[in-house]
Parts: sequence; structure tokens; C-alpha cells
Amino acid sequence: MSVDDSFEPGVTQTGPKGQLAHPITLEHSKRLEKKLYKVGNNAWSLIGNGLSNQSFVEGPEGLICIDTGESNQEMAAALKEVRKETQAPVVACIYTHFHYVGGTQTLLDENKNLAIWGHDGIQANLDRFGGEVAPRVTRGLAHQFATSMPQEGADGIVNLGLGNFFRNPEHAPFTNGYIPPKHTFVEPTKAKIAGLKVEFFPAPSDATDSITIWFPDLKLAINNLLWPVLFNVFAIRGEEYRDPRIMMKGLDHLAELEAENLIGAHGPPFSGAEEIKKIIINYRDTLQFLWDQTVRCANKGLTLNEAISTIKLPAHFQDHYTTQQLYGVVEHHVRQIYSGLFGWFDEDEANLFPVPSPERSVRFIKGFGGIEKVRAIIDSSLQEEDFRWAIELSSWLVRSNLNAQGIADAGEPEDRKRLAAALRGVAYSTSAANIRNWCITRALELDESLNLSRFRKHRFNKRELARRTPIDSLKLLRVLLIPEKAEAYEQTLQFNFSDDENIFYSIRNSVAVIDKNSKGSLSLSLSSDTWYDILSMKTTLSEAEEEALAEMNNSEEVRKFFSCFDLESLNS
Repeated sequence: MSVDDSFEPGVTQTGPKGQLAHPITLEHSKRLEKKLYKVGNNAWSLIGNGLSNQSFVEGPEGLICIDTGESNQEMAAALKEVRKETQAPVVACIYTHFHYVGGTQTLLDENKNLAIWGHDGIQANLDRFGGEVAPRVTRGLAHQFATSMPQEGADGIVNLGLGNFFRNPEHAPFTNGYIPPKHTFVEPTKAKIAGLKVEFFPAPSDATDSITIWFPDLKLAINNLLWPVLFNVFAIRGEEYRDPRIMMKGLDHLAELEAENLIGAHGPPFSGAEEIKKIIINYRDTLQFLWDQTVRCANKGLTLNEAISTIKLPAHFQDHYTTQQLYGVVEHHVRQIYSGLFGWFDEDEANLFPVPSPERSVRFIKGFGGIEKVRAIIDSSLQEEDFRWAIELSSWLVRSNLNAQGIADAGEPEDRKRLAAALRGVAYSTSAANIRNWCITRALELDESLNLSRFRKHRFNKRELARRTPIDSLKLLRVLLIPEKAEAYEQTLQFNFSDDENIFYSIRNSVAVIDKNSKGSLSLSLSSDTWYDILSMKTTLSEAEEEALAEMNNSEEVRKFFSCFDLESLNS
């Protein structure tokens, strides 16, 4: 069964810092160690400096930098490495996609006339990640990228699959230096940069704005399609559907280029046209296999749980690390493909109208003979290393009661430790970095070694708010509306921003909307700077009023309006 490949109890080994992990996960870390690769005669790729690579191509007129990492410090470290090979002036920067654009200011400091190229969708993707879904996104990042895990010991970080760390600790304080691209495109585009012919091809992968960069005279391709791991159709941190069919088109095109050298956004480069083409085709075919077999199972009427026990990658894909489960696992990719094609309902009657939590867990526990009986089964399962069953049963005990925040995530400390033990059993025996990191992070929270409550509420960042307009901030506020408080309540508040336009914001039908057709009887007058201070919890509405930074025409009614929103600074 494919589920047997997700983790393998009994194979755990100890890493150099005492980490407990699958042996090929430990081995993969060596592949991701810091090294500047010379690629052909005119290019270099630095891996291991951060989560992504920083790559460089030298042309007659200077140096082109591809991707700038997570921070100015990361990019500065990369420049220092490449300066050991060339002193060519930096003349251009190209983004492969929006994930690694945080160090560009470092390049701009060297060349104020820096040409920056990238897909037109980069800014929209950056805005999306800092918008309405920010708490869920940041919580997912914390779990997947091990940002709260220890550096050593059994639970210590091993790697992140694509790199050895999310942010290299040597690069603190991680100053963001993103500069928007000046030259953008959405279609295949040709240009001459640094005296070299360059071709850009949109090639969506884990980001809709991903591109393949082709230097025809150098026979060099740079891409974000082929990773040093099996491609992550499903990202455990939470992401939109990544359609394998779109990826396959990009990989087909990449193979057709017949590159003699291939650089990726992650992992070591490859050289040799024949070897590169073979690796690309194998990579592409894993995606077709997963898509085809998921559809085959769905067409036959198999439920998702049946499908994941049926679909297994053929053994020959284990021959090369790029098609090994070093990041995510096949059974999760199958679930994502099914959901992306058909939605959440898999024709399993039990999923049509399930009993909601925590009542569902309570009934299961009762049906199994009570709490002590369930505990005994869990303990036996842990002893037998049946971690899948232990996780399921332990989760009933943990999720059978509501916590102080109204979430079904309470349970007795001993039961939370049982669930933590089961999750660690998976973490220590899976080859997939994402799964190891998620399971350990959750286990640390369960046994109270870690507090992640800050990731379960909106935390507005003033700098990010100031980069947008006041109307954008009100669009974000709508997801904090508490429907029970807004039921049968209709009101419009006029925001009078001293340094921006006036905005009418309405609560109606238990939603909050920008309402250009309404005239409010309530008004709030303040600067956008004060408003951003309130949203980012630097001050409160009451404090702003007391300091004459905010004026309300009807304080009581304006406060009633804001009481419908789940943000403490608006209600104190």
C-alpha cells in the first residue's frame, strides 16, 4: 500500500545533533549544504545559503542575479561568495517567483539603476499572503518550516527538504529588502540583459508567477519546476491547488530546450544534456502517474481512503533523489489532486453529514467503551508502533472538549502526551521533511513545550499596512467580523482619513463591506497612521480618542459598530 511509504517505523537513525529521523532524510541534508557551484563557463549557483538558491550569470556587460532570498543579509552573503569568482558589476536581477525576493535592496545599493525582471503576478501573490488568510498562512509556515523547533536533540531540525533551514541564523535580523520588478510580463518574452539573449517562459509550479529563464547562447536554463525532492502537489502549510497537468506542460517545455546546464530555485544544479533530459522526464512522469491514477481510482468509485491505499509510486522512481518523498508524501498528494478535481466529497457516505466536533469524538469514545478503554488501545498501539491508529484514537481524546478559545483542542494532559508520542513516532520515521516538521511542532505544542496561540489570531503589521491604502485595511478587517454580534445589525461608519479618501464601511447581512452607495450616520476621523497603529495593537481606539488622535461623532454607537469585530484594540 502507498500508505506504508509515508513513514517506516523501525528505521529511525540518530543525526549529528542527536536528531531522530529517517536515514535518507539525514542523508539529504548533506546534499543541501552550503556550496557555490560553477555551472558551465558563465554561471554559478549558491545552495545552502538559505531555503532557496541564489544564482548568477555573467554576460559581457555584467552580472545577472537570479533570486535574492529572504533578506538583505542573505543576498549580501551570496554576493560575498560569488565575488570569489568574478568582479563583474551587478547590472540586473531576475525573480523566478515571488517566494525569494527579499534581498534585492542589497543589489540596488550596488547599482541604483538595477534592472529588475519578473512575472507581473509577483506583487499580487505577496499581497495575498499578507492579507485575509495571514494567520492560517503563518501558522502553516511555522509548522512546515520548523521555525519553532529546537536546533538539536531528538526533535531537532534536520532539514526542510528544499534547504537546511527556513532562514539561516547567520543572517539575523533578516531585513526585508524587496523591490518590485520594473520589467514585467505575463507571456513568453525575449530580452537582452547584460549583453546576453534571455527568454522568459511563464511556468506555474508552486507559485502562479513562476518562470523558466533560458539563455540560448549558453544552453543554460534556470527554473522553479524541478526540485531536489518529489514535487509538492500538496503543501501541508496550506496552499491553493497546484494542478499537475500545468506543471507537466512546463516540464515538457523545459525538456524540449535541451539544456546543457540546469539551475533550479532549490538544490544542486545539473550538467549534461542527456542526463538533464532524463531527470526532467522522470520528474514529469511522477506527476502524470499521480494524476492519472487518482483519476482512475475516482472513476472506479473508490473513496479517498481507498485510493491512498491503492496508489503507490513505482519502485524505479526511488532511484533518484528528485523523485523521492523527501518533502511531502504521495498519499497527501493524491488527496489534493482528488479535492482539486472533485471537491471535498469523495462519495463516502460517512463524509456527507458527519457529526461535528467535539460531539463526534465524544460518541466515538463512548462507542469504544469509554476513555480508559480508548487509552488502553492507544498505549498498545504505541507499543506496537501502529502510529496511524494511535494518532486517530488520541485525537478523539484531545478533541472531545473545547478549550478556552472555543476550539476542540483540550483533553487531559496525559492524552495530549499520547497524541504527541504518536506524532513523534511518525516524525522520527518519515523521509518527508514537511511531515517530520509538522508532527514535531504539533507535538511540542501538545506537551506544552511550545505556545503557538499567537498564530491563531490576526496580527496586523503596521509596515505592511502602510504599504497599502486604508481601503485595503478595511477589506482585511471583514474576516474578523463576529456573525453572532452582527446578526440583525445594520450600520454604516464613515471613515474620514485626514491624509486619504473618505470611506463608507457597512455592516449588513452579517458581512462587512466597502459601501460606496451608503451615507453613514456615524463617523470616525483620524489619520491613516493612527488607524494602522490601532490595527497593529500599538494603541487602542480609546487611547487614540483620549489623545485627540481620533474623533467620533457618537462614541457609544461607533464602539457598538466595532464590537462586531474580533480585534481587541478596537474594543478597548
